[in-house]
Parts: sequence; C-alpha cells; structure tokens
Amino acid sequence: MSRVCYYTGKRPRAGKRITRRGIAKRSGGIGLKTTGITTRRFLPNLQTVKIIENGTVKTVRVAAKYLKTGKVVKAPKRRWKPAAQAQSSSSS
Repeated sequence: MSRVCYYTGKRPRAGKRITRRGIAKRSGGIGLKTTGITTRRFLPNLQTVKIIENGTVKTVRVAAKYLKTGKVVKAPKRRWKPAAQAQSSSSS
C-alpha cells in the first residue's frame, strides 16, 4: 500500500532540514550561519482503516485529518466466529 490517502490524495512532500550554528542577533551574537542543508520527506499522518464501500469491506489508508471530519464509514467489528473455529473449539 502506497503512502497516499485514499480520499484526499495526500502524499509525501519534499522539504529541507537546515542545520545552523552561532548565536542569534537578538541574543547578542552575530547571527546564525547555515552549515548544512539536507533534503527530507514530510509524510502525511495516514491510518489504516477498514471501510465499507459499495457494500464490501475494504482496507485503505486515510489521512488522520480526514478521519476526524467523520466522513469515513468504518466497517463494523466482527462479532461472530468462523464455523471452522467454532467446531474445533466446541469439540475439544
């Protein structure tokens, strides 16, 4: 499963991490100097959720911000046991 939100299409974005040294001017120094710039990825906060779509249960990745809106219809928790397990547990 890729790192893409099923509903909003949010995906990883590129950015930079900047390393600095020195003392800020407001603290009495001569200012911050950049010593290194590294590229990095900002990942979306994706959660794996089971949803109901067209009457079938489907596992998808959804952005947490979209989940909070309440627009996602989650699949109900399964309350019954499969027949194979029920027979084996009752016979022993």
